Order: sequence, then structure tokens, then C-alpha cells
Amino acid sequence: MDLKEIMAIAGKPGLYKMVAQAKNGIIIESIIDHKRIQAFTHDKISSLEEISIFTETEDKPLKDVLKGFFEKLEGKQTPDFKNDNNKLKAFFEEMLPDYDKERVYVSHMQKIVSWYNLLVQYELIDFSEKEETTEPAVTEEAKPE
Repeated sequence: MDLKEIMAIAGKPGLYKMVAQAKNGIIIESIIDHKRIQAFTHDKISSLEEISIFTETEDKPLKDVLKGFFEKLEGKQTPDFKNDNNKLKAFFEEMLPDYDKERVYVSHMQKIVSWYNLLVQYELIDFSEKEETTEPAVTEEAKPE
């Protein structure tokens, strides 16, 4: 599934996918229990495609961060870091060594790890390269008459 279709909503746990437009917002469906609710225009809704992580050089798209997790963990979920912020920080540094230690908080790390685990658990993450078939442009040369 494309990360454009997966939403995070401030104040609501978990991830959602957009189902339909509504008069005052959108209808979303929980990835976990498939319950549908309305998210209103005043809710802070972010597509995972739009989110990026602060690094020492430039912001790194969440998609690239998740891809790094997926490759390093060979498609498996992360270990459980309940109540152990030091292990979480060490894990995050191993996965993304150049993250900005001043601006990326433990709460951000927890969200990213939980989102990654949800995407893996519900098999919504796919980083297989799509083959793009590009054929060379055929130009018609001027022929002498």
C-alpha cells in the first residue's frame, strides 16, 4: 500500500486509511480493527508520505526511514521497548545514525517504531522495486531524397 493512503491523526492512536470524502472531512478506517469514523477538517491529519525526520544534514522522508528499518530488520517487527527509553534511543541510532538528537524526541521514536510495527503486522509495507520499462525514444532521421 502506498503511504499516501495511510494517515496519522493527532489525538487518535494507531494508523488509518482514507475511505471516502465527507461533508466536513474524511471517512477513515482503522488499520487495527477496521472501524470507520469521520475525521473532521479541524483534526490534525497527516499522510505518512508527508512526514519526515530531522537529521544532521536534511530532513529524511519517513518512507526512507521505514525502508531502512525494513531492510535492517529483514521485514520483521522491532523489539519491544516498553519503559526503556535508553534501549529505544540506541536502537534508533543504529537504524538512523544521523538523526538530530536535539529535535527528535523519544515520543517521536516511539511513534515511528509503533507505526513501523503496525505496517509490518498488517502487511501494509512493501518496498519491492517496481520495474519501470522505459524504451529508448525512436527518432525518425531525415532521409535524403
